[in-house]
Amino acid sequence: MPAPRPVDPAELRRALQAVSAWLSGEAEQPARPELAAAVRLSLRTLAQDAPGRSVEVRVPPFAAVQCVEGPRHTRGTPPNVVETDPRTWLELATGRLEWTDAVREGRVTASGTRADLAHWLPIVRL
Repeated sequence: MPAPRPVDPAELRRALQAVSAWLSGEAEQPARPELAAAVRLSLRTLAQDAPGRSVEVRVPPFAAVQCVEGPRHTRGTPPNVVETDPRTWLELATGRLEWTDAVREGRVTASGTRADLAHWLPIVRL
């Protein structure tokens, strides 16, 4: 399987800026395509920044990626899983929310010994 196309930093920044007012509470939720683009590009960037296949990060309904070096997972439910909603993920990705706060507040579920993404967040600050 070919490697995915690298994320263009300008494209990522545009996608995140399109949802920034919503994340700040200053606008209504963006249209689904804008929200999907911001989630997908930021998750792909995480996978680039933390290459590997030991952790699966899920942000339903938009995307899931595998990342972080370590034992490769090949079948069934991965032992290291992070799951959250789109808003929480984007708040984490843009530095509006700290990883430890999101986990403590139950906004992120993280299972497994490698499922701590604090080292790779935020992806970009807006």
